[in-house]
Amino acid sequence: MIFIENEGNTNPRLNLALEEYALRNFDPADDYLLFYINEPSIIIGRNQNTLEEINHQYVEENNIHVVRRVSGGGAVYHDYGNLNFSFITNHDGKSLNNFKKFTAPVIKVLQYLGLNAELKGRNDIQVDERKISGTAQFSTGKRMVSHGTLLFDTDLGQVVNALNVKMGKIESKGHKSVRSRVANISEYLKRTINIEEFRQLLLEGLYQESEPFKSYQLTPEEWRGVHLLKEEKYDTWDWNYGRSPKFNVQRTKRFPVGELDLRILVEKGLITDFKIYGDFFGKEPLESLENLFMGSRYEREDISALLTNIEIKEYFGDLPKKDFVELIYGPDEENTGP
Repeated sequence: MIFIENEGNTNPRLNLALEEYALRNFDPADDYLLFYINEPSIIIGRNQNTLEEINHQYVEENNIHVVRRVSGGGAVYHDYGNLNFSFITNHDGKSLNNFKKFTAPVIKVLQYLGLNAELKGRNDIQVDERKISGTAQFSTGKRMVSHGTLLFDTDLGQVVNALNVKMGKIESKGHKSVRSRVANISEYLKRTINIEEFRQLLLEGLYQESEPFKSYQLTPEEWRGVHLLKEEKYDTWDWNYGRSPKFNVQRTKRFPVGELDLRILVEKGLITDFKIYGDFFGKEPLESLENLFMGSRYEREDISALLTNIEIKEYFGDLPKKDFVELIYGPDEENTGP
């Protein structure tokens, strides 16, 4: 394992660019670990509709960064009390959506520090039923990144204020507020330490889990590549916000794999725009699936026919195809009992 030095950068756009640059350009023969701490920011999941996930006025008034990441899942709040970790490894065909594999060494260190930490749900690390970490993954096909947040001493009030949390998500988890579900790691530690000390303890624990361990500093040429990626992608409105499509059909449902939110524009019976949002985790980019429906009749038979040879699980995880068809068009009345 090689530890990448981010040289103390706290700009979220630069840190996400560094993570993606390492994923796509560093030696595939090695595994890498990256830590970074971000300035106050909201990090949006790859498939989310940014404007519907944030409290836009609050974000503007408080100068909070809004940046989209390459992985799926939901929006998260970062600040100086949040430590982010990222494992960059080869994709062996079995590791994608295997959150247990990559959270296990982190959980072991947290347990050593006295926390009753365990992986719960799809991708959360919890202590006594309170979330202290969320994780996500992204694959390029041959390489993958498994990254997550660690709430060490985050301003939890900002989490509530900056994010527009959808009622469906709250109700599905049986809680009345976000704040009641999250906690800071510092609350559970037996002695008071700051986030830099916590970072060092975590790093030392991970060293012991994966020996030998080396550190690496990027060359000036590599940093130029990171900054170029930041400028061309992570600094752009198109990447961070994207278009909000016109639509006259909206169909939303929460499945075990996450929430799917469809926006469909139907004109004269034909689908002229089709956009999928959500906090699910999938392997394949959604654009190819969305484009599949363009120009099709908005009819169950046509929609089902288009999906005949499509592996839906590649886009959303373990979601039955019939459930996706029903979400697009509604339940099949012929096959629905009284």
